[in-house]
Amino acid sequence: MNLGIIFLSEMVGTAMLVLLGCGVVANVALIRTKGHNGGFLMVNIGWGLAVFSGVIVSYASGAHLNPAVTLGLTVNFLGKGETEFVPGIPIDGASIGTYIGAQMVGALLGAIFCWIAYKQHFDEEPEPAAKLAVFSTGPAIRSYGWNLVTEIIGTFVLVFVILGFSYGGTPAELGAIPVAFLVIAIGASLGGPTGYAINPARDLGPRIAHAILPIKGKGSSDWSYSWVPVVGPIIGGLIAGWAALALLPVLG
Repeated sequence: MNLGIIFLSEMVGTAMLVLLGCGVVANVALIRTKGHNGGFLMVNIGWGLAVFSGVIVSYASGAHLNPAVTLGLTVNFLGKGETEFVPGIPIDGASIGTYIGAQMVGALLGAIFCWIAYKQHFDEEPEPAAKLAVFSTGPAIRSYGWNLVTEIIGTFVLVFVILGFSYGGTPAELGAIPVAFLVIAIGASLGGPTGYAINPARDLGPRIAHAILPIKGKGSSDWSYSWVPVVGPIIGGLIAGWAALALLPVLG
C-alpha cells in the first residue's frame, strides 16, 4: 500500500460517486430525459446507490470519498490512538492531502463525464438553474447561516453513523449497503433545505466543472453560495469525529 494507490482508489471511487449522483439529478432535472420530473425521492435513491458504487470500487483506500469523512476519521482515529488510515498509510499531512486531492480530482472528472453523457439534454434545457442543479447544490430558501447549520447537521449524521459501523453497529458482511441506506435516509429526511451536499468535493468539484465546461446557456455557477457546502460539511465531520469518541464506546 502506498499513496499512489490511495490517490487512484479515492479518485476512481469519487468519480464513480459523482458520475452516478450527478447523473440521477440530470435524469430528473433536464428536459427530454427518460426520468424527467422523477422527483426528489428518485434523486435520494440514486445518490445512495451512487455512494454504494463508489465505495465498492475504492475499498483499497478505505473508501472515504469525502473530505469531511477523511477529516472526521482523522480526529476520531487519532483520538483513539490509531496511527493509520489503512495498513501502511500513516495519518499525517501527506496522506490527508492525498485523500482530499484525489477526491477533488475524482469529483471533477465524474462531473465532466456526466455532462458528456447528457450533452444533448444540456443543449435542449432552457433553464440555467436546472443545469447548475445537476452539478452542485443550492438552497430552497437562501439564508447562509441556516443553510450552513443544515449542512453541519446532515454531515454530522453521515460521519457519526459511518463511525458507528466500526463499533459493531452493523455486520461487516453487509459491506457498502448500510452506507447507501444512510445516504438515502439523509437525503429524504434532511435534504430539503439545501439539497444535502454533505461532501465538499462532491459540490466544489462539479461546480468547477460547471464553470469551465462549454455548457450552452449555463448561467452563473453561484459562487456566492459555494462556501456553504464546503465549510458546513467540514465542521459537521469534525464534530462527529470528536463526538463519536465520547458517545460510541458507550452506545456501541
